[in-house]
Amino acid sequence: MKGFQAVVLTNYRGLNVGQLNHLRQRLREEKISYHVVKNTLMKLASKGTDLEKLDNYFEGPTAIAISYGDPVLLVKILSEFIKAQPSLEIKVGLIQGKVASPEEVKALATMPPREVLFGQILGGIQGTASQLGAVLYKAIQQVLGIIQARVDQLAESESGKQNGESGK
Repeated sequence: MKGFQAVVLTNYRGLNVGQLNHLRQRLREEKISYHVVKNTLMKLASKGTDLEKLDNYFEGPTAIAISYGDPVLLVKILSEFIKAQPSLEIKVGLIQGKVASPEEVKALATMPPREVLFGQILGGIQGTASQLGAVLYKAIQQVLGIIQARVDQLAESESGKQNGESGK
């Protein structure tokens, strides 16, 4: 149980063995484990770990889903399953060490996967960087224009002085 990214406790009452096996298989495809647990044993096993935060939820029929990868993927699979089998109920989640209510767990399902988020962030950074580059380029061009105008002005004044001196 060490090193997990997300744990979701569910109440599986109302599901038959075939439905539970279908959920297990779907989760297993993504390397997520799902086990029906004995509450007293889970309370003992959770002592001294982050799972101890969930002790109050180890009551009634309980199954635990454990993900060592992207927490959003676990929640999305559970949410999809709940749409087809509303008997499955999310009791609580433990997402990267933080206890999450059923509503928070369900809200997590609407987030894009980690890879998509990284892509969006990178795209935002690239967009911002290119905009910044364009602004800096324009500012540098303006400064260079001002310097060139001053150089031209000084050259004209020098040439005027030289023409005036040669006329004397």
